[in-house]
Amino acid sequence: MNTPTYGFIGLGLIGGSIARAIREASPDARMIAYDIQNSSLQTALEEKVIDEICLDIDSSFGDCDYLFLCAPVSRNDENLLTLKQFLSPQTILTDVGSVKTGIHRQVEALGLQGQFIGGHPMTGSERFGYPNSKASLLENAYYILTPSDTVPSHKLDAYRTLVKSIGAIPLILNYEEHDFVTAAISHLPHVIAASLVNLIRNTDSETGIMKMIAAGGFKDITRIASSSPAMWQQICLTNTENISKLLREYIQSLTQIAAQIDARSEESLYEFFDSARAYRESFINVSSGPIKTDYVLTVDIADKPGSIAAIASLLAAHDISIKNIGINHNRELAEGALRIEFYEDNAMNRALDALTSQGYTIHTRRPS
Repeated sequence: MNTPTYGFIGLGLIGGSIARAIREASPDARMIAYDIQNSSLQTALEEKVIDEICLDIDSSFGDCDYLFLCAPVSRNDENLLTLKQFLSPQTILTDVGSVKTGIHRQVEALGLQGQFIGGHPMTGSERFGYPNSKASLLENAYYILTPSDTVPSHKLDAYRTLVKSIGAIPLILNYEEHDFVTAAISHLPHVIAASLVNLIRNTDSETGIMKMIAAGGFKDITRIASSSPAMWQQICLTNTENISKLLREYIQSLTQIAAQIDARSEESLYEFFDSARAYRESFINVSSGPIKTDYVLTVDIADKPGSIAAIASLLAAHDISIKNIGINHNRELAEGALRIEFYEDNAMNRALDALTSQGYTIHTRRPS
């Protein structure tokens, strides 16, 4: 059996994470990549994630079994035009964008629909670039596939098998349905989160009291507002119709609940919150989507020098990596004083065991 070749046009957070996951699943695979950031390519080569650096989009990609378009969406048209002259008809061509209509139409215009399967791993991070990529980013994440109508079934089956091999969950949709679904559960929430943050910015006092005490629920529901503004600008410009339609429906629902609040309608207000609670609790508990699961402990510690260092040293002694660490300056919706975030559930559980064995009082925040 021939060793498969995987090509990457762009090796940032998502492209790098997919490359790492494939390398872990298929150590003998051949991996080649092009990116405008040469430093990312050099690092990937040194880490043996890729085998070859491509200095341009050229015939080097002609014998790929899979070719991932991972550059910014605004570059896809140009990259596809360049790639067309080199592509083998056997290559499975795919992308990783969160909006699919534009790329499908361009693929059709170029006559490449017989080998194109759109791809969207529903995952992400507030950080960018290859240095922040990791194979675990794909674990248990839904990986949506949007095959063109004329793609042979064996190509779709092969891609679905690849997605499973890297720990993700394949889900097949047509591209129109994909764009509507992601507008609802990903794109609109980012618009809402940003608007809430801007509302506080615009209505806060000169002393910034709202910003100072913002915590708990407000930080949770607005965390995604820290995402790349350039990326979300492009998403709004490419999935405009779906986002606008859903945003108008959301505005209508806000108008309705505002009227119920003004009327002090006890029954309507209870139903509003209760129906949302019940539906939210029915969600499948998997680590997927651009809003990644948090693995967080808060720890009661004494207010004295060395307390934080003692905890960090204890975790280091148990070879437990910390994603982030910070002090809770107030206690709204969070017990403890030291907030520690981990990359995965296993690390959090090991930290829990290590800390409790030393007598620390721990409060966990389970994925939801």
